[in-house]
Amino acid sequence: MENLSIPGTGGEIKLRIYTPTQENPLPVLVYFHGGGWVLGDLEVADSFCRQIAHQVGCIVVSVDYRLAPEHKFPTPVEDCYTATQWVASHCGVPDSILSGGDIRRLAIAGDSAGGNLAAAVTLMARSRREFHLCHQVLIYPVTHYSFNTESYRQYAHHYLTAPAMIWYWQHYLSSPDDGKNPLASPLLATDLSNLPPATIITAEYDILRDEAEAYGERLRQAGVPVTITRYDGMIHGFVSMGAVVDTAHIAITEITTALTAAFSSQ
Repeated sequence: MENLSIPGTGGEIKLRIYTPTQENPLPVLVYFHGGGWVLGDLEVADSFCRQIAHQVGCIVVSVDYRLAPEHKFPTPVEDCYTATQWVASHCGVPDSILSGGDIRRLAIAGDSAGGNLAAAVTLMARSRREFHLCHQVLIYPVTHYSFNTESYRQYAHHYLTAPAMIWYWQHYLSSPDDGKNPLASPLLATDLSNLPPATIITAEYDILRDEAEAYGERLRQAGVPVTITRYDGMIHGFVSMGAVVDTAHIAITEITTALTAAFSSQ
């Protein structure tokens, strides 16, 4: 594992790179942590990234994008795109820390706000055409600046509360109009075709459940291969609770299986 910084627009972006012991070349996963665009860092994602690197046998690059409210939308999105572009441009380059990376097998993932950022980066990658992503893993992602779904009404005061999510959005956006931008609300994108195949994880008792599943259905309607799995009885954030929630291990196995299959197909 190695920490480093890369130049971003207006500031440095910190990365943590996990490299397993398997022989090169290795597939690469770029990961964005959750925390409502306001909280979180490389440490909160450390255990998850280690598990993925070990179980899949891939390099994992965890991105410490700059946080709101000091760095509002679209800075975190641009940081994540810049980091992914940097990874793509350094895979397989001699003497690079990613010299063992295989550019043909590059995937992206994130949880919660990180899932939102991952979805946004796939949209940017499609339009800018600077690198190709073979898969996206979205773990209970935020996909819409809206608070009127059935899951919001049912679970407004569960683990991730509706008031907390409103607070996060208020810190992330400069104005409510920013919430209409598909890079903030991927569900509002008019065209979701030609995006990488997706694995979407949701939790039954999560206010974000319905918008995450709606995004998956929109991807499917656009012809994108997608698997949507709702984990019954689970709350937002459960995938990182493996020490106390056995279902977290089942979800991680689904994620690692999906990534292994995606990498093997390239």
